[in-house]
Amino acid sequence: MFLLNFIGKGDMETKLAGRRVLVTGCAGFLGPWVCELLLEKGAQVVGLDREYKDASRIYEVQRRFPSLKLVNIDIEHYDALYKTIAEEGIEVIFHLAAQAIVGVANENPLPTFASNIMGTWNLMESVRLLLNQGAKIEALVVASSDKAYGDQEVLPYLEDAPMQGRFPYDVSKSCADLITRSYFHSYCLPVAVTRCGNLYGGGDLNFSRIVPGTIKAVLAGEAPLIRSDGSPVRDYIFVKDAARANIALAERLLDDKSIAGMAFNISNDAPVSVLQIVESILKTLKREDLKPVVLNQASREIQAQYLSSARMREILGWAPQYSLEQGLTEAAAWYGSHLARVAAK
Repeated sequence: MFLLNFIGKGDMETKLAGRRVLVTGCAGFLGPWVCELLLEKGAQVVGLDREYKDASRIYEVQRRFPSLKLVNIDIEHYDALYKTIAEEGIEVIFHLAAQAIVGVANENPLPTFASNIMGTWNLMESVRLLLNQGAKIEALVVASSDKAYGDQEVLPYLEDAPMQGRFPYDVSKSCADLITRSYFHSYCLPVAVTRCGNLYGGGDLNFSRIVPGTIKAVLAGEAPLIRSDGSPVRDYIFVKDAARANIALAERLLDDKSIAGMAFNISNDAPVSVLQIVESILKTLKREDLKPVVLNQASREIQAQYLSSARMREILGWAPQYSLEQGLTEAAAWYGSHLARVAAK
C-alpha cells in the first residue's frame, strides 16, 4: 500500500537533517514534493518562487510543516537571488525553477529563455562567487529534462548523448544543462544534473498535459482529447519517485564529489505511447466506455523519446517505487479530491 508519506521511519535518518536547503521553483509541480520529503528528513527548507498560486500544493506542505520558509523571488533577478542564498546560509540547493510548458515556449520563446537559461546562469554565478567568499554550499542538484537531448537516433537515451534541442523549450533545457556542467568543469562547483522523463502525479495543475488533462476529462464524464495522433512514445515517471531521486542525488553529493559534474536520467524504463497512457487512465478510472478523441493536430513532436536510468540505479541504488498503474491510481485520487474542493468553493 502506498501512503501519502512515502518514506518510512528508517529513511528519516539522513545527511540532510539540519541542513539549510534552498528549493527554487518550490510552488510548481515537483517542488512541493521535494520540499515535503526534505522536511520529513529534518532539513531546514527555504522555498523560492516568483509566483504562488492559491492551488499550489506548497501550501499543503507548509500547513504540515510551518517551519517551511517561502520567499517570493524571480530567479531572473540576480541580486535578489544572490542575497537570499547568502543571507539564508544555504548549504544545499535544488534548482527546479523553470518555464516548463512546451506550448508556451513555442509561442513565446523569450520569457522561456530568460527563465530557463538566464535563471540558471544567475544561480551558478551566485554559487560560484559565494563559494569564493567562504560559503559552505556543498551540493547543487539542477533539474534538466529528457527534452535537453532533442531528437536522438539511439534509444533509450544515455547520459553521454549530446545536447541537441531544436525547438525553444528543448533548446532552453539543453543550454541550462550545458551551463550547469560548465560551472563544474570550469570552477569545480559541486553540481549534478537530473534529466527526468514526463512527470505525472498530484499537484500538476497544467491540464494541457496528457495525464492531468485526461484525468480531469474522465472525472467529468467526458471523452479525453489527444492532440497528436496518439503514437509518440515517452517515459512517464511518478512525481514521488522523481522527488526521491533528486534527494538521493543530493545526499550522495554531500559525501562523494566524484559524481559532481555528472548527469543522471530518471526513468521508470517502461516507455508507452500517448494512446497507451490514455487507455491506462481510462482503465484505472473504470471508464473504458469513453473513447479518446484523436485530434492529430500536434506539430514539432519528437516521435520517440525515452531514457535509460541504468546510471541512477547502478551508482545511487535508486529505483522507482511506483508502477504506472499504482501512480495513476494515486494521481486520480488526488485529482478527484482537488476538483471536488474546487467545485465546492
